[in-house]
Amino acid sequence: MRFGVLGPLTVSRADGETLAVPEAKVRLLLADLLANAGAPVGTDRLIDDLWGGHPPADPRAALRVKVSQLRRVVGRDRVVHTARGYLLRVADTDAADFERLVTRASVTPDPAGRAALLTEALGLWRGDAFAEHADEHFARPVITRLDERRLAAVEELAEARLALGEHALVTAELAALVAEHPTRERLRAAHLLALYRSGRQAEAVEGFAAHRVRLRDELGLDPGPALAGLHRAMLAQDPSLLAPPGTTISASLPVAATPLFGREDELGALGELLGRARLVTLHGPGGVGKTRLALAAAVTEFDAAFADLAALAAGASQEGVAAVVAVALGLREDAAGDFEAAVAGRRTLLVLDNCEHVLDGAADLVALLLKAAPELRVLATSREPLGLSAEHVRAVAPLPEAASARLFAERAAAAGVPVDLSEPETAATVTGICRRLDGIPLAVELAAARAPSLGLGELAARLADRFALLTHGPRDAPARQRTLRAVVDWSWEPLPPAEKAVLRRLSVHAGGCDLAAAEQVCAGDGVAIGEVAGLLARLAGRSLVTVAHSAGRSRYRLLSTVAAYGLERLIESGETDAVRRRHRHHYLRLAERLSPLLRGPDQLRALAVHDAEAANLRAALRDAVAAEPEVAESLAAALAWYWHLRGRRGEAREALAAVGGAEAATWRAVLDITAGTELDPVSRAREASAADPRPEAAWLLSDALFGLGALSTGERLNDRALDDFASAGDDWGVAVALVGRARRRVARGEFVAARADATRALSLVDDRWVASQAAEELAAVAEITGSHTESARLRARAVADAEELGLPVAHALARLGRTALVTGDLARARELHERALDLATAAADEGTAQFAEVGLALTARRQGALDEAEARLTRWLAWCRRRDGEAGLALISAELGFIAELRGEEGAALANHREGLAAARRFGDPRALALALEGLAGAHALGGRLRLAAARLARAQALRAEVGAPLPPAERGDTDRIRRAIESRTPQGAGGR
Repeated sequence: MRFGVLGPLTVSRADGETLAVPEAKVRLLLADLLANAGAPVGTDRLIDDLWGGHPPADPRAALRVKVSQLRRVVGRDRVVHTARGYLLRVADTDAADFERLVTRASVTPDPAGRAALLTEALGLWRGDAFAEHADEHFARPVITRLDERRLAAVEELAEARLALGEHALVTAELAALVAEHPTRERLRAAHLLALYRSGRQAEAVEGFAAHRVRLRDELGLDPGPALAGLHRAMLAQDPSLLAPPGTTISASLPVAATPLFGREDELGALGELLGRARLVTLHGPGGVGKTRLALAAAVTEFDAAFADLAALAAGASQEGVAAVVAVALGLREDAAGDFEAAVAGRRTLLVLDNCEHVLDGAADLVALLLKAAPELRVLATSREPLGLSAEHVRAVAPLPEAASARLFAERAAAAGVPVDLSEPETAATVTGICRRLDGIPLAVELAAARAPSLGLGELAARLADRFALLTHGPRDAPARQRTLRAVVDWSWEPLPPAEKAVLRRLSVHAGGCDLAAAEQVCAGDGVAIGEVAGLLARLAGRSLVTVAHSAGRSRYRLLSTVAAYGLERLIESGETDAVRRRHRHHYLRLAERLSPLLRGPDQLRALAVHDAEAANLRAALRDAVAAEPEVAESLAAALAWYWHLRGRRGEAREALAAVGGAEAATWRAVLDITAGTELDPVSRAREASAADPRPEAAWLLSDALFGLGALSTGERLNDRALDDFASAGDDWGVAVALVGRARRRVARGEFVAARADATRALSLVDDRWVASQAAEELAAVAEITGSHTESARLRARAVADAEELGLPVAHALARLGRTALVTGDLARARELHERALDLATAAADEGTAQFAEVGLALTARRQGALDEAEARLTRWLAWCRRRDGEAGLALISAELGFIAELRGEEGAALANHREGLAAARRFGDPRALALALEGLAGAHALGGRLRLAAARLARAQALRAEVGAPLPPAERGDTDRIRRAIESRTPQGAGGR
C-alpha cells in the first residue's frame, strides 16, 4: 500500500488502484499519523488535532470510531494502538521515495546520473506537501522540512544541469523561483551562473547588485563568501566560470563505495548546521556510519578536503595530525609546521576523520586552524567530542529498523542472496537480526556478508556468538572495521582501568539502568561509589554508553554489541559472580520498595519504574534461581502483583515455576485455575489456602474460582479474607474483598447489597485498579437495573483508566460492548467485542477471549446472522463444560437454544435450554434462570404446548421482577416473539395445551 503526501492526500494499492478515504475527519486522522512518520501519537493529542476546542461528548469513543473507519481503508494491521497512542505502519510513501532519490543523487558523482535522479525525485510532487491540511499545526513542521528539501533538490538539479551545459534551461527554470525565494544564495548563484554562461553577463552582474542591495536593506547582511566570490569572478571574466564546475571538488575527497541508507533527515540537518557552524563533530559509536555521513555532506561543498587520522599512533601530537592534514589540503610538505600562514584565506570544508585516538592533537590543531582561517570549516568524526568552545556536536544514532533492514537486504543482494522484505517471515527475520545488532550499519553489513554461507535462519541463530561470527569484512575496509571485535577493541584499548571496570560491570544490566543501580553494581574493587557518575559520563563521551534523559532522570544503556563484549571482559576479570550478586540484591531491594506502592495513589509511578526495570528484574530473578533460591523466592513474591496488574501471565507462570515457597505456590494455583489447566480447581484452591494462611492468598484464590461452579468455596475464601483484612486494619485488602463479595451478589441478584459493597470499596482506598474493579460491579448493577447511561459512563471510564495505566484493556472493552448490545447499538457492540477478542487472543487470555467472542455471537444473532452466531458459540461450549463454568454454559446453551428455535428445530431447542436451565440452577443466578425459562417457553410454543409456554414465560417475568432486573427494550426481541407466537395460536377463550 502506498500513501501520497506530496500534494493532495492519496492512498493506493500495490496495483495502483486509488482507495477512497471517507469523511474529512478520517482524512485528517490519516494525515496526522502520516505526518508523524511511524511514531505513536497520543490519544489526547489526536482528539485535539481532530476537534480542537470542540470535542464530541465522548471524544475517546469518537476517536476509536474514526480509527476503525481508517482501518477499513488501510487495513487493521497498519493502524496500531500502543501504550503511547496510535501509530501508522507505513510501508511506502512518495515523500520517502523523494528523500531516498535525493540522497542517492547527493552521493552520485556523475552529473548526468545526479540530474536523472533529482528529476525523478521532483517529479513525485503533485502540488504542495499535505496540501489540504497545510493549516494544521501538526503538519506545518513536516511541510517546512519537505519544502526545504524540495528547494535544495531544485538547487542541486540546477548545478548538475550547469555541469552538463544546460545553462539556458536552468535560466528559464530558475527565474520565477529566484523571485519567490530572493534570499536563497545557492539558488541565486546557480541562476547568476546560468545567465553568465548564456551570454547575459551584464544581467548576471546586475542581478548580484540587486541581491546585495536587497540583503542590506531588508536583513542588514552582506552576500555570503561563495556568492561574493562568484561576483568577483564575473567582474574579472574569469575563464574558470566557463569550465565544468565539477573540477572544484578536491581530489582528496573519497567517494563512498556504497550508498547512504536511512540518513536523509540527518543529512539535511547536517547541511544546514554546516552553513552556520565552523566546527561540527559527528559523534557516535564505532561502525555507526559517521564517515559515510560526513562524506555525503562534504560532497555538496564547492571545496572540500578529507584527512583520515586512523593511521596515526594513539596519542599522536598536534604536529603528527598536522602532517596528515597538510597532505589533504594540498599544502607543501614543509607547510605543516606553520599552518597559520599556510591556511590563511582558505575557504574549505576540512573533513577530519577518526579523531578519537588522537583527541588532544586533533583538538589543538583544529583550534589553530579556526583561528588562522576565518572562512575554513571543519567537519570531524570521532567517538568522543573534541571539547572545543566552537564545537557543535551532532550525535549519529544507529539506523532505524526499517532503514537497517533495507541496508541488510541491499548488501545481502550484492553478496548474491536476494532478500524479499515484502515477505512477512523474511522481513521479521531480517528485522530481528538488525535489532540484535543495534542497527549499527557496519555490523549489519558484516552480517549480510555471511548470508550466502549461512542463510537467514542460521545467521539469526548464531548471533549469540557475534564476535566469532562477524569476522569477514571487505578487504578494502580498514583493519579496525573488518571484524566486529576489532571495531569494539578500537574503543576498549585506550580506556583507563577504572573506565574498563565500570564498562564491563555495566554489562550485567538488561535494558539499561539508572544511576543508583550503576553505583550499586559497578562500585567496588578499586572504583569508589562517588566516582561512578563521572566515569559513566566519560564512557558516554566515548560513545560506549548511551544516555537517555526523561523527567529529570538519566538512564544508561549499552548497545547489544558493547554489552556482549563487556560480558566477555567481565568473565576474563573473574568478577562475574560478585557483580551479578550485587545486581540481584539491588533489584530485590527495588522490587520490595515498589511492591506497596503498586497498591495506592503512587500506582502509576510504581508501574512506570517497574516497566523501565522489567528486563533487569527478570535477569535478577533468573540468576537468583540458580545462585540464591531464597532471594528468588523473595523477588518473585515482590513481583507477582506487578505481573498480575500487567496481565503478564505467561511471564509469571515461567518465573514462578522455578521458585519455592507458599506465596509462589498460591500464585501458581491462581494462574493454573484462571488458565483452565487445573482439572480440580476447588481442591487445588483449598490445598493452596491451607499452605498459605495470608488473607491475600484467600482472596486471590477466591477471585480465581469465580464463575467456575465453585461459588460456595469461593465465597468462604472471600469472607475469610474480608474478616482477616479487617482485623489487620488493611483497607486495601478490605476493598478488594468487598469487590469480590459484590461480584457474587450481582450473580445472585442481590443488587442493592452489591452496590453498597462496591461503593464502600471505592471510599476506602486511592487505587485506580481497585476503583476500576469496583466501578465494573456498579456498572453491572446499573446495566441490569436499566441505568444504561450510567453503565456506559462507568465502563468507558474503566477503559480509559486501563489504557492510561497500561493495564490489560480487553475485558473492559468487552464489557463496554455488552452495554452497547443491551442498548441496541449493534455496530458499536461488534466493534468493541472484536477489539477485545483481538487483544485477548494476543495476550493468550482465554477467559476474556471467551467473553468477547460470546459477545460477538450475541450481536450476530440479533443481526440475523445465525450461522455465525452458532459457530462462535459452539467453539466455546466444550471449554465451558471442561472448566465447569456454569455462568458461561447457561448463556451459551440459551443462545444455541434460541438459534434452534428460530430455525424451527424444536428438539435441539429443548435440549439446549434444558442444559442451560440446569447450569443456571447450579450457579444460582436468577437472571440466568429467567433466560432459560424464556428459551423453554419458545421451544414449547414451537411444539404447540402453549399453556406450558405461557407458564414458563410468566415465571421468567416474575423472577426478573423479584430481583429488579427487567429486560431492557433492546433485549425483548425473544420474549416479544414468543409471546406473539403464543397469542396468535391460542384460540379465543381457551388456555391452549
